[in-house]
Amino acid sequence: MGPRTAVTAVFFLNGASFSSWYSRLPAIQERLDLGPGAVGLALFGAPLGLLIAQPAVGAIIARKGSRPLVAAAPFYLAAVILPALAVNTLTLFAAVTAVGAANGALDIAMNAQGLAVERTAGRRLFSSLHAAFSFGALAGAGIAAVVAGVGIGPLPHLTGAAVIGAAAALAVIPGLQPDRPHGGPAGPRLARPSRRLAIYGAIAFCVLLAEGAVFDWSGIYLASEQRADPGLVPLGLAAFSLTMGVGRLLGDPAATRFGETLVARSGAVLAAAGLGLALATSAVTIGIIGFAMMGLGLAAIFPLTLRAAARHPETAGPDLAAVSTLGYLGLLSGPPVIGVLAELTGLRAALLLVCAACVVAGALAARIGAAH
Repeated sequence: MGPRTAVTAVFFLNGASFSSWYSRLPAIQERLDLGPGAVGLALFGAPLGLLIAQPAVGAIIARKGSRPLVAAAPFYLAAVILPALAVNTLTLFAAVTAVGAANGALDIAMNAQGLAVERTAGRRLFSSLHAAFSFGALAGAGIAAVVAGVGIGPLPHLTGAAVIGAAAALAVIPGLQPDRPHGGPAGPRLARPSRRLAIYGAIAFCVLLAEGAVFDWSGIYLASEQRADPGLVPLGLAAFSLTMGVGRLLGDPAATRFGETLVARSGAVLAAAGLGLALATSAVTIGIIGFAMMGLGLAAIFPLTLRAAARHPETAGPDLAAVSTLGYLGLLSGPPVIGVLAELTGLRAALLLVCAACVVAGALAARIGAAH
């Protein structure tokens, strides 16, 4: 197994694990009898876990490369079972904190590994790796829809997902590319603050906030606001993941033909329009179509942003970690903020925050093209 196949498999497995537990969040919420505010507070554990893990992740990548961290993927993926073991808001918070730390560490490491593989290959393939994540998320959401439809609870489902994900990750570890820094002076372990990184970080924050909102709240929105049947609830996330995967497969050629700025800006507009469509109706089918539009619109923006951030080889690792971390803070902190707002205003109104985030990302997207 070559490095590209191995890292592609890791992206796929992480996406599948990520969507598996998020797809079962409505069932976990129902079992624990939690309101949107309590769920939102519990979800604040995810950014806390990321903030705990990130400094260590950045230091290890700068010193040892990404391979040792990606090789620990079986342990990260096994953490998916923890939310299903929660018995109240506090234990759900602790479980989500652990999952946030595991997922954040693996996400940053696999992106660094992916860029190393792309540099060795000498051609653009980074967006296709993110497509693998999206197709993994699609697979996880699709399986969740089936098991939820037949009445299987979150605990047996996520136990199976943890075992299969960890075993599959073990099988691909030997193919990972060694990328330990060697020769010359040691590079910085932390990114130097700059306006350039701040803009890329803001784009990543807004885009992944929108993605996180779909992962966390699309199922709950379809179930509570549009009264979807249990078997249809995960299909909003499944449609989002499918169109995002297709969009990422097309992302590199589209950016080459039309330019990064146009691809990113038009995608942000499409994402905002898609969510607006979903929020403007009570029809389940239209809601799912709206989430599909979001997936296609957001598809290429985050990979383009990471590539732009890592364009200087001597600081690529720390710069990537800094922008990724800001993005994942959006991914993980946005959904609990939406939960708190939903408690005050209702979920439909709270999700307007996501439309605003897409608009901000589109406004800043000119800097992606300026990087090249």
